Amino acid sequence: MSNNNATREPAVFGYVRVSMKEQNPDRQLIALAPYKIPPGNIFIDQKSGKDFNRPKYKRLFRILRAGDLLYIKSIDRLGRDYNEIIEQWRLITREKGVDIKVLDMPMLDTTYCKDLLGTFISDLVLQVLSFSAQLERENILQRQAEGIAAAKARGVAFGRKAIVVPDNFQDIFLTWRSGKITGKEAASRCGFSVKTLYNLTTEWRKTSSFNPYKALDPPKSL
Repeated sequence: MSNNNATREPAVFGYVRVSMKEQNPDRQLIALAPYKIPPGNIFIDQKSGKDFNRPKYKRLFRILRAGDLLYIKSIDRLGRDYNEIIEQWRLITREKGVDIKVLDMPMLDTTYCKDLLGTFISDLVLQVLSFSAQLERENILQRQAEGIAAAKARGVAFGRKAIVVPDNFQDIFLTWRSGKITGKEAASRCGFSVKTLYNLTTEWRKTSSFNPYKALDPPKSL
C-alpha cells in the first residue's frame, strides 16, 4: 500500500501556542488568517509553560514533510528558552527540510534568499531573537516574584482564604448529627458550603478531644 504522506504535495501549516488554558489564541489566529492556511492544518496548544507538554506540536512535527511551509506568529512559539528555540528551528528546517515564516520578524523567512549569505543572516537573527525571548521571559518571572514579595511586605495575603469556624460549631454539628437539621442547614448556619462542612468535620474528628462520632449515628442524608 502506498504512503500518501510520502508523495503528497507540499502543504502549508500554522502553529499557535498560549501558555495557559485561560489565555485566548485569537490574536495569533488573526495574524495567521491572511495566509489562508487550511483550518485542519492549524495546530493549537493551550498548555502551561511549566512542563511544556505540547501534544499538538508533537503531532504537527510528525506530519511535516520536506517542502512544507510553517507559519508562526513569533519565534518564542517554538520553545520556552533559547536552547529549545534553536533546537526546534534546526529540526524543522534542517532535518525536516520545512520552511518557516515568522510573522513578527519578516527576516526569519527561510523561503527567501536560500543562498549561504541568506542562511547566515537568518541564523544570526534567530540567535539574537531567541536570546531576547528567553531574556524577556526571565524578566517577566523576576518582575512577578518581586511583585509578590512587595505585596507580602504590604501584608497582602496569598492562597486560599482562611475559613472562619463559628464558636457554636460543636452545637451545630451535634444538631446535624442527631438528625434534627440537614447538612445543608448546618452548613448554612456555619456560613460555608456543605463540602466545607464535611471537610471541617473530618479534620475536627482527627484533632479535637471531643469526638461525637463514638456516640452518634452517621449524619442524615442531605
